[in-house]
Amino acid sequence: MAPIAATREMRATTVRLPRRVYDQAKCLVEREGKHNTTFLSLNDFFVTAIQAYVKLYKRRQIDAAFAGMAEDADYQKEARLLVEEFEPSDWEALRLGERETIDREPEFATAGSAR
Repeated sequence: MAPIAATREMRATTVRLPRRVYDQAKCLVEREGKHNTTFLSLNDFFVTAIQAYVKLYKRRQIDAAFAGMAEDADYQKEARLLVEEFEPSDWEALRLGERETIDREPEFATAGSAR
């Protein structure tokens, strides 16, 4: 997350909070101020919390779009075609990787036989 101080343009607004939420936020900010060299103001706390929520909200939208793909018949058809198209190269890559693994003898295997 970008530092709050780096924000170029700020807007002032008034927010009404339930007393309990306000008290909890204030307590957290005060507690952090005592144990942390970086002071976090109540305003910074709210800005950071809103930024985190917006990020979470956007992530949920992306996840929902991907979830929709699982039930999209056209997408599933296209995905199957891609899998079939790349199957030969996938197998070739696997075969080459296995060959490299077999060709490289582990150090511990040769260390024991030198005794």
